Amino acid sequence: MDINEFREFGHAAIEFLIEYLETIRDRPVLPDVQPGFLQEHMPSEMPEQPESWQEIMEDLKKYIVPGLTHWQSPRFHAFYPSQTSFPSIIGEMLTAGIGVVGFNWMCSPAATELEVIVMDWLGKFLNLPEHFLPSGKGNGGGIIQGSASESILVAVLAAREEKVREMKIKRPDLSESDVRSKLVGYGSIHSNSAIEKSGLLSATKIRLLDADDTSILRGETVQKAIEDDIANGLIPFVCITTIGTTGTCAFDNMEEIGPILKKYNVWMHIDAAYAGAAFCLPEYAHIKKGAEYGDSINFNLHKWMLVNFDCAAMWIKDAAKLTKSFNVERIYLDHKYQGESKAPDYRHWQLALGRRFRSLRVWITFRTYGQEYIRNYLRKHINLAGMFLNYVNKDDRFEETGQSLALAYFRLKGDDSLTRKLLDRINTRRNIYLIPAFYHNKVIIRFVICGLDPQEKDIDYAWNEVKTVTDELLAEMEAEKNKIPAINEIEAEIENLEITDKVNVITENFAKSITLCEEKTVH
Repeated sequence: MDINEFREFGHAAIEFLIEYLETIRDRPVLPDVQPGFLQEHMPSEMPEQPESWQEIMEDLKKYIVPGLTHWQSPRFHAFYPSQTSFPSIIGEMLTAGIGVVGFNWMCSPAATELEVIVMDWLGKFLNLPEHFLPSGKGNGGGIIQGSASESILVAVLAAREEKVREMKIKRPDLSESDVRSKLVGYGSIHSNSAIEKSGLLSATKIRLLDADDTSILRGETVQKAIEDDIANGLIPFVCITTIGTTGTCAFDNMEEIGPILKKYNVWMHIDAAYAGAAFCLPEYAHIKKGAEYGDSINFNLHKWMLVNFDCAAMWIKDAAKLTKSFNVERIYLDHKYQGESKAPDYRHWQLALGRRFRSLRVWITFRTYGQEYIRNYLRKHINLAGMFLNYVNKDDRFEETGQSLALAYFRLKGDDSLTRKLLDRINTRRNIYLIPAFYHNKVIIRFVICGLDPQEKDIDYAWNEVKTVTDELLAEMEAEKNKIPAINEIEAEIENLEITDKVNVITENFAKSITLCEEKTVH
């Protein structure tokens, strides 16, 4: 492909994206495909000879698009959002075209320094404690990781190594392997699966602690776990508090947990992957109370701040604790500005050596929208979730309803099987996409505001879909309940019963049939 073909292909790709995003409401959110569908249309080996971009674009439309789940649809209400925006898309294109790999300052000074700047902008915008900020008085700093899972793992590994260094001084009788074998960390039973995975990958024990009735992890629970583990000879080293649990977007009580972790010198990491965006709203300042006790924090810009995946912000109270844990030197990585505060080598802050120029699309997005627009954008989503919940609360067939930020949840009255049937039918229709969770030990259905530019009409559409499926499901159940049993059904039921029981079953069904016939006659 030469530069002219690149220009043509690029223009065609932009036009495709414009048409795709303009018509995304018209597409069923979930694809109507079965596993293996794509293999039927693809050759078993890559082509021997070049193919034209026109052919590739046709196959994209014909085979790839029909197999997509449309995350940018405003009728996608599952998980949490993974949103994009037009400025972010432009930033992604520019990043790919520029193609730098910024593992140290010298590899692209602008890539490193822009990241320091935008992470400082973002930390101030979110009103984070000053000790996290690159411009703060301490040794704090920010980095853009790929995901919350990656950020949590980095925090757990850093906390592990920090505790090992501490214990080698306090307990010189213990070997490094002895210390590692005794380490134990904590999280909530409602936390993200990334916390359990971080334990697996760091070869440390992570305990998931029970939350209260509102899915909040409390200080007394953490304190008891720490005291019990110390009594059993274990060494507590990290606790991941969750601000915005996956199921109901509950907020762990950091005000209670923080002082306890400080007392026992346990690293406090704050996972605010979704809810961290709301830190910028004065009316939600309460959800970050206790964040001043944090040693590290992560928040996904790609969830709720108009920057496309993957883009997870992470801040560290003391960046030296990261660089001590991840520092590996090679002669080919040396440069004369190493160690300068204004020239951090981010390779010491992450798992990989190489890294993308993610800060470029963040910078473009922030400059395009500005603070006021982003705040109003978040408030709009919260209001739309409230609008949906108002519809649910006016229908007395539902219970266990609630809202946290732009997440609403509800369930049908009755046992869990009824709510599961409702959810299965909704998703089978493919018009909207919802997922389940547990609340008060009951199955609930989550409804999250997602997608590109959701509007009130999308909420009306979603509620009409939920109501229509509910009407159909309950009508079918009522009809089944009132159905006069057929003779062959009665015969099957009594086949293996004693004669007395057979008579009773026949009598009951006869009485039911007479009653139903009388009711039908009256109506």
